[in-house]
Amino acid sequence: MEGEENGLGPQLSTPPSGSSGREKGEENDQKGYVSTTVGRLEREREEREMGLLTNRVERSEIKAGDHIYTYRAVFAYSHHGIFVGGSKVVHFRPERNLNTSEASTDPYDSMSCPTFPDCGFRQPNSGVVLSCLDCFLRNGSLYCFEYGVTPSVFLAKVRGGTCTTAASDPPETVIHRAMYLLQNGFGNYDVFQNNCEDFTLYCKTGLLIMDRLGIGRSGQASSVIGAPLAAILSSPLKLLMPSPVGVATMTAGMYCMSRYATDIGVRTDVMKVAVEDLAANLGWTDDSEEAAADGEDSNTQLIRL
Repeated sequence: MEGEENGLGPQLSTPPSGSSGREKGEENDQKGYVSTTVGRLEREREEREMGLLTNRVERSEIKAGDHIYTYRAVFAYSHHGIFVGGSKVVHFRPERNLNTSEASTDPYDSMSCPTFPDCGFRQPNSGVVLSCLDCFLRNGSLYCFEYGVTPSVFLAKVRGGTCTTAASDPPETVIHRAMYLLQNGFGNYDVFQNNCEDFTLYCKTGLLIMDRLGIGRSGQASSVIGAPLAAILSSPLKLLMPSPVGVATMTAGMYCMSRYATDIGVRTDVMKVAVEDLAANLGWTDDSEEAAADGEDSNTQLIRL
């Protein structure tokens, strides 16, 4: 007792200074690991969210054979093409009048591009054009079309013309189709049945819709038609659903399902067609023969007169 009172009893031993330093170091390491892990998970979450909202990419991220697109007229519509490498894009657009003598102000015309002399190359009476990436984008942002997405991802992307459930063919096959069509054309441009997105979808998949009277492969065209169709089909439900939220939800559901039903990856009226046989399957050969026959008939009538 006296020893304890005099301070000679048992005392708490102080740990060596080195051990406390190690403990603090380990604590800092744990905090750093947690911070790094949380940051990585946060970035992954942001990337997933951005992937659902936009397919925007940098130029360094695209590869030859990719399906790229950019928006025009303040996001009113998108223009699509196949990146073939070397800062070049093959894309499809309406033919312009070749017989005009006026100077061309078309940004795809070779005379308008100071960087690449072959920018704007195309065959006569063909809408398939080879352009440089700058002229294709027209100062717009660059986006990459997605292939082989799951149905849930497809439906999550509200805007059409950004992805498909169909799988893409190898890049060399895609580039071969694009370059072949650059030399041989892709028929007449049609906003709903044969547009720039239809061209790129065929180059990527080789799939051709056999029903010529139906809507084309374009997701944009499906969205344009699907939105008013969904509104019309859901209008009788207003009598059963007094809530505006319920009607809006039903309309949105019908719109998404109409887009999914017309996606080239789930349609049953498509078949794989070799690019060399494309003209015969689309009837371009028949049209050419009919035009030639009409020309011969006209010449015969002129001779008789």
